[in-house]
Amino acid sequence: MIELKHLRTLQALRQGGSLASAATQLYLTQSALSHQLNEIEQRLGYRLYLRKSQPIRFTPQGDILLELADRVLPQIQQALQSCSAPPKNTLRLAIECHSCIQWLTPALNSFRQIYPEVQMDFKAGVTFDPQPELQQGELDLVMTSDILPRSGLHYSTLFDFEVRLVLAPEHPLALQQQITPENLADETLLIYPVQRQRLDVWKHFLQPAGISPALKSVDNTMLLIQMVSAQMGIAALPHWVVENAEKQGLVVTKPLAEGLWRRLYAAVRDGEQHQPAVKAFIDIAHQHGGSLPFVRLA
Repeated sequence: MIELKHLRTLQALRQGGSLASAATQLYLTQSALSHQLNEIEQRLGYRLYLRKSQPIRFTPQGDILLELADRVLPQIQQALQSCSAPPKNTLRLAIECHSCIQWLTPALNSFRQIYPEVQMDFKAGVTFDPQPELQQGELDLVMTSDILPRSGLHYSTLFDFEVRLVLAPEHPLALQQQITPENLADETLLIYPVQRQRLDVWKHFLQPAGISPALKSVDNTMLLIQMVSAQMGIAALPHWVVENAEKQGLVVTKPLAEGLWRRLYAAVRDGEQHQPAVKAFIDIAHQHGGSLPFVRLA
């Protein structure tokens, strides 16, 4: 059976006019090219070109296969290019960080200016775990701080952010320079309505120390900050989320231990990170996220 490399070899032979020139084009030795041609001729059972002709002349069978090469190889090249950058009419996004909406909106607007034909389907992931839906093809991109091992997903770094304890200015812990897990044992921690294991403050700060404070769910960031200001509980949020409230004196923030830093990623199915629309959105999200206060680009 003839292979694509044989079709390419025939084209190179026609273009170069000699074995030596064709071998140079294909980065082969003349001996290796001659062996390849002899092998395919033996496999097919007929000659493809006339030996000792200058320039090389092809047999009728060689001409037929050259016509095939001229039709098939461009189609294959075009198909491979389409596979590398398939058109994307809809980009389905989800975020696990509810407060990311504050900086994601301008990033979405910038993306639309470059890809106005791509429809954006946005889903806030505060009450569900979106990464399995990404694996199953229900979503195209998820912003997350968690990496699933051996998941078939690719994670592009956006930026690092610090999770800080958010308190009312009158709270006793507001006088401390930094917070230990034990400081929170008797507090009410206001959280988004997700499983505890998906909370950075729980997974990376409280649980390792065996501390389990009371938890109260709040599904709105602004309401959560207002409740903290009213001394109805404390919270752990990215520092940039509460910047304005802190400037207004509504809340104060304190580092958790030496500082609880997390990394935000854009997760896509492995191989799709090179698609033009997906890559453009990741680059724009990285750029806008990097302009936030209290974050650092990795």
